[in-house]
Amino acid sequence: MIFLLKLLLVPILIALVTLAGRRWGPGVAGRLSAFPIVSGPILLVLALEQGPAFAAGAAANTLLAVLAILVFSIAYARCAHLGLPRALTAALLAYGLAVLLLLQAQAMAPPLWAGFAAVVLALLLAPRLFGPAPAPAAARPANDLPWRMLAGAALSLSVTYAAAGLGPRLSGLFAMFPVMSTVLVGFSHRASGPDFAVALLHGMVNGYYAFAVFCLVLSLLLRSQTIAVAFLSATGAALLVQVGVKWIVQRSCAPQRAGEEKAA
Repeated sequence: MIFLLKLLLVPILIALVTLAGRRWGPGVAGRLSAFPIVSGPILLVLALEQGPAFAAGAAANTLLAVLAILVFSIAYARCAHLGLPRALTAALLAYGLAVLLLLQAQAMAPPLWAGFAAVVLALLLAPRLFGPAPAPAAARPANDLPWRMLAGAALSLSVTYAAAGLGPRLSGLFAMFPVMSTVLVGFSHRASGPDFAVALLHGMVNGYYAFAVFCLVLSLLLRSQTIAVAFLSATGAALLVQVGVKWIVQRSCAPQRAGEEKAA
């Protein structure tokens, strides 16, 4: 069962997000992909194989890894106009540098709440560093779904099999390796252009609030509750935050849409 979880769940979830993006646009796909649909299953496998205490430490470090993902996203958005190869190279290099800095920060063992506060502050600042949001673009059909699923399966298998040797700190960071960003944004850029890719990244930023809450609740509850209770509670809290953030974004965009309709 654990092997099937590693092999099938993550690729299936990536396929569903891809299809959602083609149906409802990059904003929806971005919010869904930022939800813990890749790292969540990886952390579940770590809890089942390595124990709740190990997974609690990994979840705390996965929370901090959101900072590196934001660096990846900002770098990609800023370089998207240069083309896919250059943008992806710049984003991965920026991500690697951010991970090195996080490893240095983790050596000081910051408390869980401090990490959560740092992530929320970074999420509030990130949209200002992206540059102007592009106009929504429609996804173009592409026959790349199997490759996206293969990339997700490879990440899940690699991290979970190496977890015992990596330890909870590196396992947590690698659980947040930007597979969703690399796979979804890269393939979307190639198929639908840079504006679609950047709009997808904008949606991801809004989705990471729920992800941060998921990691916080999971890390806290795994130390005192069963694995099932911890994951169900963390998922429920993340869903509530996801709905709340969506409502706030819609409310903030309402005056702009009204102005555009009046001008038209």
